[in-house]
Amino acid sequence: MPGEEYLPAAAEPWQAWSDGCASPNPGRIGLGGILLAPDGTRHHISERAPHGGCNNEAEARALLATLRHALALGARAIHAHSDSDVVVRLAQTASSTEAARLAPLLDELRGTIAEFARFRLDWLPQHRNTEADGLARAALGLPPRAPARPPRRRRH
Repeated sequence: MPGEEYLPAAAEPWQAWSDGCASPNPGRIGLGGILLAPDGTRHHISERAPHGGCNNEAEARALLATLRHALALGARAIHAHSDSDVVVRLAQTASSTEAARLAPLLDELRGTIAEFARFRLDWLPQHRNTEADGLARAALGLPPRAPARPPRRRRH
């Protein structure tokens, strides 16, 4: 399997959170990411993409930038998080016609994922990804988003 190498079972994975924004949508793309090394060291990514696109492209590019940064820092096992259900689903699907326009970008993302010996990608709600969102927005000179409230739970 590509990217496969020996890793002790107890080797701690890096943690990653990514978010992208397009302003307006479609428009300029900001990329945000946080990497947490097993030793507790934190790394931040906040950059403007060289070209524009839509929100889904921004989310995919943010994950790609975060994963590439992790590889450059020596990460071989990673647990990544994104608040884009589209990117989480399509990054792990070999082929999909759901987002044909994004196919080359998603192929590039899957190729980068294959460079990790161990990889996991989970969706998380937007209100739990505010730091990565703030970094993506800052890359475009935008202020942080107003805090979102988590959905209210119904009482039975």
